[in-house]
Amino acid sequence: MQHLERYMAAVGAEYAGPYGRPWREGKKPYSQSSLDSAAACLKGFYRFQGTQGIHQELAAMSDRSRLPTKADRRRMFLGHVAQEVPANPLRPTRRVRRRHPKMLADGARETLIGGLQWARNRMIMTWLGDGGFRVGELCGLHLVDLHLREGADCGECTSPHVHICHREFNPNRSRAKIKEPWAVEGGVVTGGQIRRASPAMIHTYFEYLTMEYPASATHGMLLVQLKGHRRGEPLSPAGVRQMMGRAGRRLGLGRTNPHGLRHEFATAVLDATNGNMVIARDAGGWASAKTVEETYGHTDLHSPVFMAALDQVWGES
Repeated sequence: MQHLERYMAAVGAEYAGPYGRPWREGKKPYSQSSLDSAAACLKGFYRFQGTQGIHQELAAMSDRSRLPTKADRRRMFLGHVAQEVPANPLRPTRRVRRRHPKMLADGARETLIGGLQWARNRMIMTWLGDGGFRVGELCGLHLVDLHLREGADCGECTSPHVHICHREFNPNRSRAKIKEPWAVEGGVVTGGQIRRASPAMIHTYFEYLTMEYPASATHGMLLVQLKGHRRGEPLSPAGVRQMMGRAGRRLGLGRTNPHGLRHEFATAVLDATNGNMVIARDAGGWASAKTVEETYGHTDLHSPVFMAALDQVWGES
């Protein structure tokens, strides 16, 4: 087993122990996925050797089990895995790679909204900023998904809200990333992922619907093309990205994209809740709080709370 661990170290895995000159000198180490594949191949090979009476002790060392994680327990609930989950002693520990979100420039959202001519585009900017929508979720909304009044008939949320429903065959090929179950009962959408709607979202929606939404549209989708030979057809996520890119260049804001507003939404929710990852997860529709933590869970080095903590440690307070 030690020789196999040294082999994994030679191809890029971390190894806690003395190690000589690697035979792969000058070559790039394997990526995390390649290391996982190599460890799985080694384990499978030596377990097979053990069934043939060769290296049985090594095969027994490779055949380990671990306690199930939260993700494993969810799979168990669906009957996909057993109570004990097999583990690979050769598989290297995954290193958490913190991703820094690409934010828009300060004040870019207000500048964009003020510089946009169409009510539809102002609504897009407002909904991306206040709702934290992914662009595919926003472009995949149908009018029946919007319950923008108090006490909607769905009975799932008393305040104005939106149901994000995964539809595989939207005309503009947009899809919601999260596939929550949903249904239509008596003409009312229930289920899906529920996202609260702000007063500004409601205001821009009615402005767009009464001023620009074409009466000839029969597909029932929220966002549509407003001019050209495709007028009235559903607007695609690529169209939203192009609209924001053109507006950003015209207003001197540099590169702007819809996901930057989602990053701003997540950061604002975390600031308002003192870093509550669970609330941010539910508000923005992330699959887990771990994703929020890895992407947005960083400390502002100049925040008053951070500076006060250091002052207390240094004895300056």
